[in-house]
Amino acid sequence: MSQIFRDGLLEGRTALVSGGGTGLGRAIALELAALGAQVTVCGRRAKPLQETAELGPRGAIETAVCDVREEEQVHGLVERVLARAGRIDLLVNNAGGQFLAPAEQITAKGFRAVVRLNLEATWLMSHAVATRAMIPSARGGRIVNITLSPHHGLPGMAHSAAARAAVENLTRTLSVEWARFGVLINAIAVGQIATEALLSKYPRPFVEGIAGSIPLQRMGQPDHVAWLVAYLASPAGDFLSGAVITVDGARDNWDGSWPPPALRDEHGQPLAEQRRPR
Repeated sequence: MSQIFRDGLLEGRTALVSGGGTGLGRAIALELAALGAQVTVCGRRAKPLQETAELGPRGAIETAVCDVREEEQVHGLVERVLARAGRIDLLVNNAGGQFLAPAEQITAKGFRAVVRLNLEATWLMSHAVATRAMIPSARGGRIVNITLSPHHGLPGMAHSAAARAAVENLTRTLSVEWARFGVLINAIAVGQIATEALLSKYPRPFVEGIAGSIPLQRMGQPDHVAWLVAYLASPAGDFLSGAVITVDGARDNWDGSWPPPALRDEHGQPLAEQRRPR
């Protein structure tokens, strides 16, 4: 059962979640399934997808092996979901990835690989689902693209920063073009979330310094993103389209420490006599 939403909120809906075998994709799929949606999770490896399915309500999550960077595989995936469920009401473009590296060390091959996964795959999935399912049905649908925060640059991830910025502009553009078909499209810019991949695959000093770079002084949890996807898929999201919603503990707005040293006491706390300017 969902911790936030009423039972059966998404009953009768069909959802497709890419990268649904781990991390955010798994949390999103489980939340949608808990709310009554019939969910298909796709990814390149069968085992983690099956693990996601086993964690959900019995029969609520189907699995499909698919490389979302390959157009023919994407078209085949969409046709399989339509053959089984007859509709696709929600697409969550969650599949993505990058590696930490100084810009001068990123090769052309590495740059293209990240752009293909984060940008081109989002386009392929969105186009296939919209043109083969949402637009022909006359019911419209919802697309949610997962991108990254902060927006003022991601040193060490120039490839991903470029690709995710493009996804956000694509989101805004398609929200206008496909509005006439009733297709609502939004993006969620995700900050530092305590997924297994982040905690285990990045250098330890990098991981240990993350919380200190966030105003809330803690990382987010996968459910924080899953709940927002469920909100966008629900009737509460009926008039929300073309938005980029940032979920990062205010990291996107922070350019350094606060309060500055001149306004702290010897314990690092704000000076009591300081007042906000009027």
